[in-house]
Amino acid sequence: MSCGSRFPSGQRLAAWVGSLAAMLIVGWFFVGMGQREGGILSEPRLVKIEPLPVEDGEMCQWIPASASMTLVGALLQGQQDPRATAATRAASSNEGGTPPIKPVRTIRDPYASFSAVAVDPVRNEVIMTDQSLLSILVYDRLANTPATANMTEPKRILSGSNTNIEFQCGVYVDPATGDIYALNGDTEENMVIFAHGRSGNVAPDRKLHTPHGTFGIAVDEEAQELYMTLQHDQTVVVFDKTATDEDAPLRLLHGPRTRLRMPHGIAIDPERKLLYVSNYGSYHEKIPEEDPDLAARTRTLGYGKPNWPIRRPIPGTGQVFPPSITVYDLKASGDAPPLRVIEGPKTQLNWPTHVAVDEERQELYVANDAGHSVLTFSTTASGDVAPIRVLKGPKTMIQNPTGVFFDAANDELWVSNFGNHSAAVFKRGATGDVPPLRVIRSGPLGQEALGIGNPHPVAYDSKRDQILVPN
Repeated sequence: MSCGSRFPSGQRLAAWVGSLAAMLIVGWFFVGMGQREGGILSEPRLVKIEPLPVEDGEMCQWIPASASMTLVGALLQGQQDPRATAATRAASSNEGGTPPIKPVRTIRDPYASFSAVAVDPVRNEVIMTDQSLLSILVYDRLANTPATANMTEPKRILSGSNTNIEFQCGVYVDPATGDIYALNGDTEENMVIFAHGRSGNVAPDRKLHTPHGTFGIAVDEEAQELYMTLQHDQTVVVFDKTATDEDAPLRLLHGPRTRLRMPHGIAIDPERKLLYVSNYGSYHEKIPEEDPDLAARTRTLGYGKPNWPIRRPIPGTGQVFPPSITVYDLKASGDAPPLRVIEGPKTQLNWPTHVAVDEERQELYVANDAGHSVLTFSTTASGDVAPIRVLKGPKTMIQNPTGVFFDAANDELWVSNFGNHSAAVFKRGATGDVPPLRVIRSGPLGQEALGIGNPHPVAYDSKRDQILVPN
């Protein structure tokens, strides 16, 4: 971090102490990383202390962990978007904590980036998850943003520290109650459930501790079972739909024979009792953890629960396979192989993300993120087969689609575009480069999204004068 101006020499001691502390922390981290044994940190060792040089200049103010401001609040402080609701402003304000420092500048997307979409046809609403402003947005299903307007105002917004909403990847709406089920993909290891009509910075009505890295969500209403994909563990985990707090999963689908390879989207055909999963293709093998003390040391991660899919990685087993759609019996568990696999160059699959099933026509819709398209396959497809339809082109406004939802009640296909702050609605069976029936935008027409979703440590390329932000 660079502050730009100078500070009095009387503060040099504080600066030296801060520098030494930083070196100790960095040293602990990297030594700890070097001492990993199968993915679990062993005891760290301090190998070197090297104090940083002290210079005159202004010391950056330290915001303690006890401050009430969230990370989002710190980023947005002093730059409040005039479109923000009272609830959003309250969530990002500093209520009695240490006054925040103002950054020289920020790189952030001021508009919501739609990552997943679900429709509630009973209440005529559409629900979007947003990874830019960390929120869940509820719109009127028939809303249509005019080309001259910057955005469509949501009916309700769920956002703020009380909601436990962070990088929301998957969303499901209970058809009977309208309750919203939403999955956090990384930094919050939980699923949150909000009753219909809830808004603002409110606590979830129910919360379930989930394994790390959940992404897709689907529900078998007949069996009252809830399915989730786990990206990093190559797993599908199944909970009772009413599970809460620390309840354990009912079963899991995991192992090399399953051909689950960084699974993302998931969809159910309840009539034919089939489960569809989209896979990016990354894979590494894992073995069960056998450390008897592990449960006590990592209780918050869920070790010790039945069917909890945390495993020890096997070094040297990492591979990248072609993206695929794998199909299973709905009750499959353990290391069960798929019934069919859609995979190969003819499929055009490229980061297949969320998926949806049209039960009547027996068709599978795939949000093809890196292909900027929505692919449609027969639900009986197998092998290296071409899609029966491809929805793609500038007229469609489809850009980095990550969410897809088939609204059977209204014969409409919804696509949420992470790349341009929009969700587009198409007539069932739409194909080619056709304009959508309606569009809901959270930002100006043509405004591309920054694509920042769960950014990790930042690097600076001094030769090219560029900031590198892994997500």
